[in-house]
Amino acid sequence: MPEPKELILLIEDEPQMRRFLRITLQAHGYRLVEAVSAKEGLLQATTRNPDVVLLDLGLPDLDGLEVTKQLREWTNMPIIVISARDQEQDKVNALDAGADDYITKPFNASELLARIRVALRHTAREKSGQQEPVFALQNLKVDLALRKVFIDGKEVHLTPIEYKLLTTLVRHAGQVLTHRQLLKEVWGPAHVNEVQYLRVYMLQLRQKLESDSTRPRFLMNEPGIGYRLKSETET
Repeated sequence: MPEPKELILLIEDEPQMRRFLRITLQAHGYRLVEAVSAKEGLLQATTRNPDVVLLDLGLPDLDGLEVTKQLREWTNMPIIVISARDQEQDKVNALDAGADDYITKPFNASELLARIRVALRHTAREKSGQQEPVFALQNLKVDLALRKVFIDGKEVHLTPIEYKLLTTLVRHAGQVLTHRQLLKEVWGPAHVNEVQYLRVYMLQLRQKLESDSTRPRFLMNEPGIGYRLKSETET
């Protein structure tokens, strides 16, 4: 018999949304545990140790941002926010608080399932203790072992900052990284407000890696939030 799939914790107080997600996730073989409040969700997280948390922000007893912060005090389990809040700042706040991804309601099942797969792949890599040595997407190849980048088989020369920015995105391929997260990782904590640094270097990366820097295929902009490198399995 096939082994059961990963366990997903759903923290959501809206009955219709819980029903939709229950049907969707179980139909794709995932195991599911549900919580209708922040308190119950935090308890389930500690006792059940899920592989992924799906978290609504508008919970009756505690804001989902606080739930995210409390989870991040002791675990790195993937947290995907599912929320009707669609303002840019809400997304930035959730990602900066430690969420791995953010999906705005309403969303379709295929999008959610794709985000879950991305989160699980990142977890698997972390548990293995190593990054895949080569990241490949269409005609882009990043050889992390050799510290080389290729387009159509030809090496592209990047500056140290450009390379660090690209490999940071590679490590989180498929996930949105906020301006603040990227600035902290690449330039350091003293530069988290220097968004112009990021814009300049992202433009340079696009000019070197994209066939048309004004219509990028790899390095995607999330307006007002940050940037995302497409994952290897995205079309």
